[in-house]
Amino acid sequence: MAHPKEEKTLIILKPDAVHRGFLGEVVTRFERKGLKIIGMKMMQLEDAALEAHYAHIKDKPFFGGIKNFMKDAPVVVMALSGINAVSATRVIVGPTNGAEAPAGTIRGDFSLSIQSNLVHASDSVDGGIEEVSRFFAENELFDYKRNDFNYIHADEAF
Repeated sequence: MAHPKEEKTLIILKPDAVHRGFLGEVVTRFERKGLKIIGMKMMQLEDAALEAHYAHIKDKPFFGGIKNFMKDAPVVVMALSGINAVSATRVIVGPTNGAEAPAGTIRGDFSLSIQSNLVHASDSVDGGIEEVSRFFAENELFDYKRNDFNYIHADEAF
């Protein structure tokens, strides 16, 4: 089952990823890295969830625009798990500003925006735990060992 060093992290495939048809591309990048999908669902975000998720900016003047953007279409939320999952997902996603994100990252390859940057990724281990529990009930998360774990995490496996 889960390795003791595995971390959980939340990914939100934002409305622009849905509109632009990038769901499969984005999911594939996380799977190819070796991260384990332990939960995934499509949902329409409501005000309460957005206010809780963006509590750190809900008093900012631009929050209304973010809220409208995040409600424009359904999103896909994914709970990922893996050793160093938080830092690995941050590398895959790239910096917030798509125009400044390096090629090879999700945002660098497909975004020129700060808001419409396709994905949200937890920014810390504690944040990942909190965010996963915000969007997933315990019975919606699955614990298993990937068959290729020993090859992905050779330093931990052998």
